[in-house]
Amino acid sequence: MLDVTRLRVLDAVARLGSVTAAARELGYSQPSISHHLARLEAETGAQLLQRVGRGIRLTQAGRLLSDRAAEIIGRIDAADAELSAHVGLTAGRVRLAGFASAIASLVPRAAAMLTRDHPGLEIGVTDTHPPDALELLRTGKVELAIIFRYDDADDEPPGVRLHHLLEDPMYLLANRRVRGLASQRNAPWVAGCERCRGHLVALCASAGFEPHIAYESDDMVLIQSLVAAGLCVATLPGLALRAHHSDGVLATKLNVLPRRVYAATYGDSDPPAVAALLAAVTRAARAA
Repeated sequence: MLDVTRLRVLDAVARLGSVTAAARELGYSQPSISHHLARLEAETGAQLLQRVGRGIRLTQAGRLLSDRAAEIIGRIDAADAELSAHVGLTAGRVRLAGFASAIASLVPRAAAMLTRDHPGLEIGVTDTHPPDALELLRTGKVELAIIFRYDDADDEPPGVRLHHLLEDPMYLLANRRVRGLASQRNAPWVAGCERCRGHLVALCASAGFEPHIAYESDDMVLIQSLVAAGLCVATLPGLALRAHHSDGVLATKLNVLPRRVYAATYGDSDPPAVAALLAAVTRAARAA
């Protein structure tokens, strides 16, 4: 049977990239870290690490086991949090991760509901992109993730269940009235990072042009400030406009498929604290 302490050591080494950093995070000596890794290799019968110069790197077997270790440790930590919040929902901690506009527009209302109904329950919030939120959920770092999808082509990761929250329409932003995407083919645009701008590029392609991206930002306040100043145009979903709408920005609803917003939980059923958080987020989404 694999030892959980040694799995924690492997996970720390994989995340931090060195024995020294892992020892510092876990409060162990470096020889102790090396001992646990050697014992783990003996238990598994596999070489997990390779020496590279003065450092180390994981072998293919090491990467496979460290990925599973992160999930196992996360699930153990999540079970501990769930148990502490189980009895009457009077104490404990429940954590969620979500994208910025959902956190700004949905989570405050949901947190207020949860605090009112279960005042002893502590709520943790992490602002991050949907793929990262799902990874935090998979590895037990959070109990609920709020994500969005522009279509349902991708399957959710194993063990993840999706709960539909709302349809989020898309808007074209300018500092004057415009007729639609095609009318802005020659305008400068502000877009998110390369990881986030794919939907904008696809929308413009469907209108027959490639956008000239003059500014890059994922900050909904800065995006609208640039638009209000007449420097560019942009697209934003409805939740982002609900969270913040700058003076001087005119929003025109686009006749395109909305993005779908989901709450994601892990496992076959939701513990009481997670179920209470999910119910609060669902009520907040309906109000939105």
